[in-house]
Amino acid sequence: MGVATYMKDEKDAIQEVILQSGIRVKAVYTPEDLERVGFDYHEDLGDPGEFPFTRSLHPLGYRSRNWTTRQYTGFGTPEETNERFKLMISHGQTGLNVAFDLPTQMGYDSDDPMAEGEVGRVGMAVDTLRDFEIAFKDIHLDRIGTGLTINAVASVMLAMYQSMAEKFGYKRSQISATPQNDILKEIVGRGAWVYPVEPAVRLIGDTIEYSMKELPRCNPVSVCGYHIRESGCTPAQEIAYAFMIAFAYVDEVIRRGYRAEDFVGRFTFNLNVYGNLWETVAKFRAARKLWAKLLRERYDVQNKKALFLRGIFGGGGSGLTKQQPENNIIRGAYYALAAALSGAQTTALCSFDEAYTIPTERAALLSLRTFQILMEEIGLRDTVDPLAGSYFVETLTKEMEEKILEEMEAIEKLGGMVEAVSSGYIQREVARQAYDYEKKLQEGKVMKVGVNKYTEGVDMEVELHEYNEEWAQLQIKRLREIKKTRDNQKVGESLKALETAARGTENVMPYLVECCRYYASVGEMANVFRDVFGEFKEPGIF
Repeated sequence: MGVATYMKDEKDAIQEVILQSGIRVKAVYTPEDLERVGFDYHEDLGDPGEFPFTRSLHPLGYRSRNWTTRQYTGFGTPEETNERFKLMISHGQTGLNVAFDLPTQMGYDSDDPMAEGEVGRVGMAVDTLRDFEIAFKDIHLDRIGTGLTINAVASVMLAMYQSMAEKFGYKRSQISATPQNDILKEIVGRGAWVYPVEPAVRLIGDTIEYSMKELPRCNPVSVCGYHIRESGCTPAQEIAYAFMIAFAYVDEVIRRGYRAEDFVGRFTFNLNVYGNLWETVAKFRAARKLWAKLLRERYDVQNKKALFLRGIFGGGGSGLTKQQPENNIIRGAYYALAAALSGAQTTALCSFDEAYTIPTERAALLSLRTFQILMEEIGLRDTVDPLAGSYFVETLTKEMEEKILEEMEAIEKLGGMVEAVSSGYIQREVARQAYDYEKKLQEGKVMKVGVNKYTEGVDMEVELHEYNEEWAQLQIKRLREIKKTRDNQKVGESLKALETAARGTENVMPYLVECCRYYASVGEMANVFRDVFGEFKEPGIF
């Protein structure tokens, strides 16, 4: 995590800069550096909107369209979440990115003893379809795309989103949803897993296959290097691990008889923006190029749009500090700048108070305004890829590409990402990197303003988002009312059909949709999978 390491070089009495990915930065770059790394305009850069898409996915970049702003939103009850959705949309937000509370993420209902004290704490509580009906009331689902930030039970949430939209009168072909749905990164980077690796990957395969046939505007998976980066990996590892995870999901669907070209164009990525600006820019430019090249080489994907690295580049929470939190406003602006210079399609920005709390209205709006200032005032939409041709940026992009490939090769030698995660190798590597960074931070080898340098001054008071105990009671009351008034015979039959599909080889998604329509709860559906698949046991990483 973090920025470059600056080391005193006694030989020439200047600082040596080593980026976190291990790339050494020279004081001056010339055309000779491009020759040294073998830079070729057509192979490495190309025109905007043309293979290998280093510069942009679209010929005119931001001249033709703004990037989408999609702030992470959701807390407490569905009613409060609906209010925040409408507030952000009224202020110009163009997409939703929904936060769920931990019980929902882990497949527990609000009345489960495991949920005590956590209902609505870090996101919206969802028990049944009724909660989605409230949260998305009066939201134009045919105009607003929705990210569903959930993984272990992403299949349940996608089914619920479809059921809700259809109940509101929308056709399946009209709705656009992107569940995060990346369980391998969850095991590596966050810990909100439920099921063992193999059946968890199967569920992701089911959502991809179902979306191909039934949900043409939905992106069934958002491969999330973001959280692995937040957990401690380097920028090069973030991209390498994200790509290897994506390939694991591609291979799962190919085993079902499909070609990668049939579905990989609907993959999206959630990637992290913080730390050294130049390393970040080089990371994203190299990632776009590598993704397109590797899809052609590994899977013979030829369709141009299927080669696009699509997704959200988000301002990283790990770059924020509790110390001197107002500094996070400035950090956030630079993260947004890095995303824009990198050619981001969609962006989100952590709010300055997120080191303390769920973003307040004021902080979330300030993050949105940061993007809008960049779009409307600063000139970042004037020309496509303004850094193209820089001796430094092009050299760094090539060197970043090589670092990413080195990390991918190490995983290939272990047998692929599923094996690397199941054995705990990736977790150990990320933990080691996090430890090394923290040690450098404490030793002053990595500088953090307000933390280990320029620490004088008085911290501002931060408005905390207080947890409301009434949220749980409201949710439990609503859940109990639903269970009394729903057709429990139909619920039981639908859950039994889901269990039969899970024990066999059928795609579970149609059965989940049916369960949701009858108001089966998240916990009831998740427990069917628990009974069939069991739960994941984390390997030792030390």
